[in-house]
Amino acid sequence: MTTEQPLASSTAGETPDPTDPGEQPAATTRRAGWAALRPLVLRLHFYAGVLIAPFLLVSAVTGLLYAGSFQAERLVYTHELTVPIGTSELPLSRQIAEARDAHPQGKIASVRPAPEPGATTRVLLSGVPGVPDDHQLSVFVDPYTGEVRGALDTYGATGALPLRTWLDDLHRDLHLGENGRLYSELAASWLWVVAGGGLALWIGRKRTNRRLRALALPDRAATGRRRSLSWHGAVGIWAAAGLFFLSATGLTWSTYAGANIDELRQSLGQATPTVSTEVAGEHAHHGGSGGMAGMPGMPGTDGKQRGRQGGSPAGDVGVDEVLKAARAKGLSDPVEIVLPADQGTAYVVKQVQRSWPEKQDAIAVDPATGQVTDVKRFADYPVLAKLTRYGIDLHTGTLFGLVNQAALAALALALIFLIVWGYRMWWQRRPTHDRVLSFGRPVARGAWRQIPLPLRLPLVVVAAVVGWVVPLLGISFVAFLVVDLALGQVARRRGAPSSAK
Repeated sequence: MTTEQPLASSTAGETPDPTDPGEQPAATTRRAGWAALRPLVLRLHFYAGVLIAPFLLVSAVTGLLYAGSFQAERLVYTHELTVPIGTSELPLSRQIAEARDAHPQGKIASVRPAPEPGATTRVLLSGVPGVPDDHQLSVFVDPYTGEVRGALDTYGATGALPLRTWLDDLHRDLHLGENGRLYSELAASWLWVVAGGGLALWIGRKRTNRRLRALALPDRAATGRRRSLSWHGAVGIWAAAGLFFLSATGLTWSTYAGANIDELRQSLGQATPTVSTEVAGEHAHHGGSGGMAGMPGMPGTDGKQRGRQGGSPAGDVGVDEVLKAARAKGLSDPVEIVLPADQGTAYVVKQVQRSWPEKQDAIAVDPATGQVTDVKRFADYPVLAKLTRYGIDLHTGTLFGLVNQAALAALALALIFLIVWGYRMWWQRRPTHDRVLSFGRPVARGAWRQIPLPLRLPLVVVAAVVGWVVPLLGISFVAFLVVDLALGQVARRRGAPSSAK
């Protein structure tokens, strides 16, 4: 790394700003500790910020839109979601029958009874023509009158309706399918690196005790680039923990890093448990066609209702009895009843509340006898399974409701402003003497050579392990190195000094 002199404009009694390559002290001897690492962290933070920031910006903007989707969903779909409160609810089987009469196509996959007074019951149909395979058609039924209030495509365990689903897809993959998910995984892979590097650089600034508060509050007296840096660092301090969290939880269900995390959880015995739907004994061969027809109070797949009067075709106790069994086991609303997918399998009743306190208990019910065959309590989940559930629900804004969504919106806004200030600082460092449009000065080369060998080797090992666990981080990092080395060779051949590159 070449010698760099402090700017002449540095104020007396204040050490040069280590976050500015033009304000670094001369390096005449080999450094140790943070002094040796800081140039490398600065270089990594700079290049990652410049090259990855566009992905982070898109992720932040789309995340901001998604944070407001829950409230928008309630406003847009009020007719489907709410009804006047009546005196008594119809049997669940009757509500399903009304939904089936209105929408005879597809198969009944599950049903979500009205979770509270004034809410509708959802009957979810799969395999409906015109509905994507990974979506379902939710038919909304007035639980008091049986009136069908409408039908909408839904997606995911939270039952996201079209508006929220569209914004969710925009945030996750930009509506580009599986290949589009690479953008969000790349952003999540680098977010913690950029945030961590910036945090280390900002805290590592050499300030007197009198100036420590400047780390958490912007310097309003500063001008130019120092003003941008002051706001960038101060806001980054407040947002850092949230950005680390968003990065970690975003990687949890990403394509490649998420698969590695799932594999690790499996190997540690920390996977999310599920109830067994196997029905043993003579009852295993009873029942209708995969739980879709021949059940008491359940319509057939041809759209004609069977058992409307509560008759009990052979081999199935019906959804009303299944719901009673779930209530007896303490499964309070909201719940979803998943119908048996095949002969010889059980009903699954699971709680679907993702807000605090979470309700995620689940049971399996034998369709022939109505007996509970398996129970899984959220309280008994492994620690990592619980943390994963909490993390995902906090990331998606469901754990603490409106407060959670407001916090996510604030984090998204903070990240947007951090990126804007970062690019602004880059612009403010551009050469202006020739009045030619140009980019800001890059960080000086040679930072890696300043790190002592005993520290360099562990860094290589850590980078390799992290690159394996988070593949897009590792691949893109190697790509950066290759490009950087190529640019360095070009600069040397042109006779440019290394400090200018």
